[in-house]
Amino acid sequence: MRLCYPLLICLVLTMSSSFIISSKHMWTKMILTHHWPTTFCSMEHCQSNISQWTLHGFWPDGGAFCNSSWHFNSSEIEDLLPDMKTSWPDLFDPLSNDFWKYEWKKHGTCAAKAISLNSQHKYFSKALDLYHTLDLDSILKKFSITPSPQYYNFSYIEGVIENFYHVKPKIQCGHSTKNDSFQVLGQIELCFNSSFALMDCEKQVSTESDPDRGWDYPMNVDKGSGLSVCNHDVPVYYPPVE
Repeated sequence: MRLCYPLLICLVLTMSSSFIISSKHMWTKMILTHHWPTTFCSMEHCQSNISQWTLHGFWPDGGAFCNSSWHFNSSEIEDLLPDMKTSWPDLFDPLSNDFWKYEWKKHGTCAAKAISLNSQHKYFSKALDLYHTLDLDSILKKFSITPSPQYYNFSYIEGVIENFYHVKPKIQCGHSTKNDSFQVLGQIELCFNSSFALMDCEKQVSTESDPDRGWDYPMNVDKGSGLSVCNHDVPVYYPPVE
């Protein structure tokens, strides 16, 4: 075993080495994902009477399950729980913490590589802050995009979001194998850079620091079951709450 003197030098070198290792896989984008509960539950066989867009997740573009020993602890976000239950509900079991536990285990532990998100409270509170600041549900309603039996042009929905937020979102729909005359609006992603400024979700990230990374759509990010990027040429059905 090699000894280092003084001790301070050893600590600095150790910390520097750790930083280099972890920063190689530091995320460059956080994806705030909203989903429409009616669409989600129609595909996942759950029950929901929620009439607003809710959070599906807050996902970094680099890695998943980054620290299996860092367990979710609801007591650390106790002050956030009332808002979590409304804005980020578990659509399968509204009384359970399992959804948040999973999101922390898979995505929060990777987001926590940044000092700004390096605790459970920072991670969940930042997601809630961005969700309320964006207020996607109200913006859609402001431009008369509401649940309806009538179909929408995809370009109108996308255009409203792009023109209001000045970035390109990723919008996902459910596609039926039996009826391709329409698609069902399901999920809307809005993306942020490391300073939490909005950015285009499809923006390419420089690969100079990590040549293994190219287009940064995260392979480990959750997608709603059966959802994929909406087809620009197919009418969009925005289903009313059942």
